[in-house]
Amino acid sequence: MSMSTQHGGGNRKPSTKAVSGAKPKQGGDEDADLENVDAVEDSEVSDSAETATPAKPKANPRKSAPARKTAPAGKRPATARPAAKKIAPVKVKQGMSWGPIALFTTVGVLALGIVGFAGYQVYENGLGWHDRADQISGLKDYYKLDKAMVGQREHVWGPQTYKLNPPVAGNHNPNWQRCLGDVYTSQIASEHALHSMEHGAVWITYNPSLPADQVEALAKRVRGNDYMLMSPYPNLDSPISLQAWGFQLKVDNASDKRIDEFIKALRQNATLEAGTPCSSGDIITETGSTPRDLGKDGGSTQMGSN
Repeated sequence: MSMSTQHGGGNRKPSTKAVSGAKPKQGGDEDADLENVDAVEDSEVSDSAETATPAKPKANPRKSAPARKTAPAGKRPATARPAAKKIAPVKVKQGMSWGPIALFTTVGVLALGIVGFAGYQVYENGLGWHDRADQISGLKDYYKLDKAMVGQREHVWGPQTYKLNPPVAGNHNPNWQRCLGDVYTSQIASEHALHSMEHGAVWITYNPSLPADQVEALAKRVRGNDYMLMSPYPNLDSPISLQAWGFQLKVDNASDKRIDEFIKALRQNATLEAGTPCSSGDIITETGSTPRDLGKDGGSTQMGSN
């Protein structure tokens, strides 16, 4: 065998051409091949980038964004905080303070009462005695019911006949019954009592069957009070009857408040001879249903006590 044949045979290893930029193999052929591929791709990309159309420059984000407002010196910029969740208040039921409520209510009622009473007094003081009398429930005003009867006021002798029993007006005896708070325990003549009423007296009469305690209750209103007199009246159609000139009020019980209202409104007001006293003059203190014509024959007109 010749030497040329041995050198050209399969025992010669083929030479490999080194790739420019490739790193020597370390750690195996596979890693070297991957690195060579990446290098080739990078070179191809750079070549294509040189021939491609240049890209538009990107907008500067600092120039396109709106300018931020800067906080004043010394103040930190406010930062948005998440809205706090509203919590519904817890209602706590408390007991009612009845003490202050009761106090305020009492004070209010008292204040209204004082104002009301003051207003009533102003109203009452603004009314005349006749108007106050007409406000009394059940009172009969004969100035309105029988004005002609009220106008009869002649002084006459002897017994008289009257439309009403007891009478409230009419012709009467020249002598008047003493009315200095006199409480007569027997009947007196209407002719004398009418003359007392002409002077402004209030005459209280009662049925003889009225209980003693009620009689005493009436007497307490009369005793010691000028222009007041009182006597029983047989066959009276009500337990108690009050008379002043032109006015009459009938009640069932001595505790009736209208009795005091009648006296207050009419004593010395319902008069035809204002200022004439019951203490002197042609007075009489005698009892009995028949009038005493004292002075008719020129005799004395004054009588002693009954």
